[in-house]
Amino acid sequence: MKKLTRTIALVVLVFLAYKLYQAYQGVQQVMTYQSMVQEVLAENDTKANEELVLAMIYTETKGAQIDVMQSSESASGYANTITDSKESIRQGVEYLSKNLQLAEEAGVDVWTAVQAYNYGPGYIDYVAKNGGQNTIELSERYSLYIVAPSLGNTTGESYIYYHPIALMNGGKLYVNGGNIYYSRQVRFNMYLMRLLTLF
Repeated sequence: MKKLTRTIALVVLVFLAYKLYQAYQGVQQVMTYQSMVQEVLAENDTKANEELVLAMIYTETKGAQIDVMQSSESASGYANTITDSKESIRQGVEYLSKNLQLAEEAGVDVWTAVQAYNYGPGYIDYVAKNGGQNTIELSERYSLYIVAPSLGNTTGESYIYYHPIALMNGGKLYVNGGNIYYSRQVRFNMYLMRLLTLF
């Protein structure tokens, strides 16, 4: 029994070490866009900051795609139409900045604006009318009753999302319903990047 326990512990340890290495590699890739993010932020009068934008890049693509902020849809309504990383960051920062401004005007928290990067700015009004604070419960309701039906999922069809933050909160996403946990992931990734850039 002890041998089996040690073997399981070793397998878990190796798996965690591998995931940490993957995360480190992703952070290093994202940090190659740091100067580009700084340039774009310098062009804009925005409440967005470098740390937040880099954490969003990590969350969206880990810097592994040309459209690093997955901002094509906010520009054209279609995915993967941006073919230049700086343009992706420029569009992503512009969209985030608008959301941050709307959030401030509506009197809601910053993380509502970040979640709205995934859902669209309508989420800001929704949160403003429902307590003013982004929560997983509000996010889930918005995903189920607003986002998913608008994109064809009128039955509440869902699937398991194998991400630790999701699994700790039920692990469910709705088909065509966006990412309920997006702002939580960005916040977690911000702390992860702080830690992994120390090495």
